[in-house]
Amino acid sequence: MKIDIGIPENERVAITEGLSKLLADSYTLYLKTHNYHWNVTGPMFQTLHTMFETQYTELALAVDVIAERIRSLGQKAPGSYKEFSKLTSVIEEETTPAAREMIQNLVTAHETVIKTARSCFPLVEKANDEVTAGLLTDRMEIHEKTAWMLRVLLED
Repeated sequence: MKIDIGIPENERVAITEGLSKLLADSYTLYLKTHNYHWNVTGPMFQTLHTMFETQYTELALAVDVIAERIRSLGQKAPGSYKEFSKLTSVIEEETTPAAREMIQNLVTAHETVIKTARSCFPLVEKANDEVTAGLLTDRMEIHEKTAWMLRVLLED
């Protein structure tokens, strides 16, 4: 059935392409954070283990919200590692870094997600898509706060 929500199909498709990148970045960050939760060691173990769990739990909910917005706009949401690996800008490590490097990597990854979300705004504003704008704003706020909380752990 045709979607008639006041956003032309070509604009909906363009918005969902941006949201698909945001979904891939968010899912990759989820995996990275969960991996760090499992594998962190050292004197900050308990603090980081707990913090990372809080963060990956929030991300697990976020990916569902993003994917459902893509579906609401009439497109299929990417949902495989293969698709995510083609779309993501978040860098994955092939080794397990030390705790301090984990924190630095997560700051960088959260900043990457913020930039991906921000890059969607011109399309969303052009289409007067307030719902997606709200989603993007919410995601950026959470990632900016999380990056700040991680960044302060690196201060001496």
